Amino acid sequence: MRTRYPRSYARSANANERFVCHPTSTRWAIFLAMASLLALSACTSVKVKLGMRVYLAKLPVASMQASLPKGPAIAPGEKSPLVVTFTQPDGKALVTEGQGKGKVLWKDLAVAPTLVTADQKGNVTLPKDPRISDGKTAHVTITVPSHPDLRAELDIPVTYDYTFSANFSGSAGSSGMNGLDGMAGSSGSMGSTDPNNPSPGGNGGNGTDGSNGGDGGNGGDAPPVQVRIAFRPGAHPLLQMSVSAAGKQRLYLVDPQGGSLTVKADGGPGGSGGRGGRGGAGGSGGIGSPNGSSGNAGSDGRNGFDGSPGRGGSITVTYDPQSKPFLVAIHLSNRGGPPPVFKEEPVAPLW
Repeated sequence: MRTRYPRSYARSANANERFVCHPTSTRWAIFLAMASLLALSACTSVKVKLGMRVYLAKLPVASMQASLPKGPAIAPGEKSPLVVTFTQPDGKALVTEGQGKGKVLWKDLAVAPTLVTADQKGNVTLPKDPRISDGKTAHVTITVPSHPDLRAELDIPVTYDYTFSANFSGSAGSSGMNGLDGMAGSSGSMGSTDPNNPSPGGNGGNGTDGSNGGDGGNGGDAPPVQVRIAFRPGAHPLLQMSVSAAGKQRLYLVDPQGGSLTVKADGGPGGSGGRGGRGGAGGSGGIGSPNGSSGNAGSDGRNGFDGSPGRGGSITVTYDPQSKPFLVAIHLSNRGGPPPVFKEEPVAPLW
């Protein structure tokens, strides 16, 4: 009876060895081992054992302090990472993971935010709507459940010296489908080279043509955009801005001394055409006396055409006369559309 061997093994040429490992199975074993190590490296317990992280509950801590390393303030819609530094009785400092690149786990801390929201990775985010934070100060309180005596408080001022953006550009066109490659021609049948009984080899079949690539879709048109700018006087004047398009309104409060708002209503880019399919190779002629002729290769398909870009939307800016000196704080882009229109007239406070 014929012995069946597993596919991952081959019979050894040495009679004293029944099986040898197939190279493919060896590669799979190495791959699985590496995958297992990567999975383990993501486990917190393993990171702690390797010294990459620490459990705060098992360490003595004398004090803690919170900071916002990317700036003491935060702008509407902005996300900013927190860093907490702990000082041990011997003076050694411990820092949180993430932005702090330290070993202290954020899951060992409790963050109570006011005005901002906080995620489990130590990031705080201020809502985009400036009406929510106008005239207010954000605040976070950070405690350590395993050390009830520890507490850190941090005020986070709200800033409007920020690069805001309102994008109402058209959608990009879809890419065309790639053409299908042609089929290779079949090989010619075998003839005979026996001098006493010669016969010709059969001709190889022709390869089929590759199909054409699909054309890319056209880019979408941007909608008309209306921008209104009101002036808020004061020792530090601000600009209230409203951007409306396609039934949606977005509000911004901009510090013209450093801050800005970019409004985009560009036409969407056209999609790229698909690649034409490659023609199939001609089949080889069969061996005989004489040999058969090889088949002709099929023609390559045509690449698809790129889609046309969409039209840019019109932009109309209505601004209060007091805000005129600060119009440099607004940047407009409506590629493929008409020139923006500016209208000066009184604009009442937007909120």
